[in-house]
Amino acid sequence: MIDRIVSTPEDLDLVSLGRRDYWVCLEHDSIWGEWHVPLTVWVGPEAEDGKGMVAFGSNHGNEYEGPVVIKGLLGEIEESAVRGRIILVPVLNPPAFRSATRESVLEDGVNLNRAFVEGAGVDPAISGITHRIARFVREFIWPSVHVVIDLHAGGEVARFDLAASYHQVEDAGQAELMLETAKWFATPLIMVYQDRTPGLLPSDSERLGKITIGTELGWGAAVNPTGVRFGRQGVLAAAINHGQLEGSIKPIAHHASGEQKVIEMIDRECFSPAPWPGIYEPVLECGQVVEKGEVVGLLHDFHRLDEAPHPVRAGLDGVVVAQAWKAKVEQGQHVLVVGRQVG
Repeated sequence: MIDRIVSTPEDLDLVSLGRRDYWVCLEHDSIWGEWHVPLTVWVGPEAEDGKGMVAFGSNHGNEYEGPVVIKGLLGEIEESAVRGRIILVPVLNPPAFRSATRESVLEDGVNLNRAFVEGAGVDPAISGITHRIARFVREFIWPSVHVVIDLHAGGEVARFDLAASYHQVEDAGQAELMLETAKWFATPLIMVYQDRTPGLLPSDSERLGKITIGTELGWGAAVNPTGVRFGRQGVLAAAINHGQLEGSIKPIAHHASGEQKVIEMIDRECFSPAPWPGIYEPVLECGQVVEKGEVVGLLHDFHRLDEAPHPVRAGLDGVVVAQAWKAKVEQGQHVLVVGRQVG
């Protein structure tokens, strides 16, 4: 049984040799108490200032592959094999994880993956627990790492063809390193996506020049065993290939076979919103290659039983990346995402 140290962010030791297991305490807004963020750090003899890898699970509270992957690695990584610095955070967002929701609905109602904005955790208007978690990451994690892994899944929002992901960045060297790191997750898709959404954790990390990888390892607020396998592979490969962990690792699955597709979902036509609320019926599966205009799904209006369903069509030639997971969808919801294959 590991005896975790309850620590303020300021008292974390991410420098001294060895392994330390923490509960990082952040003030609780609803009770006289605190939230505890689990964090484990290994520091090896070759650790450098500003260098290391961090892997996060549960940025969103109803995405479980990441927490399962990281929980497993806590018992798998041997201290003697650590060369640099490895930080694992199985549950970054305890308020959302506790309520099993995407946002922290029982606290401030904020989506952590939209909370990395100017003034987060400092400006009184955006100082609830979610923005304070973002501030903690910025002030105490970013200075110690150069590789960032943010493990996501579709939760209850969307069903994905499993993917590792990153944004388009201007620095060609950074982009090349991210592509190579993403490949090791062995997912069928490597997804390069738009960076217009404000407040994303990966965007914040990428702007600092860090090698940053996200994932979509499952859906349905379940635990996808293939997603867990891919997540474990990708995190270990990142630690080994970026010099933080001793050992060797072999490609598996789609990485080993060379069948990975690199797709971009940047342009507006990649996204097909529902024109009205209804029931979404997929016709094709995620991962299928489609042509522009091809019907991928049907939107049913049960208030108009005798009318034909609305065809949801691919907006471009490409690969079906994601579709709505729950049948009931809202007007404007992206019920279909098609990525343009670029590699």
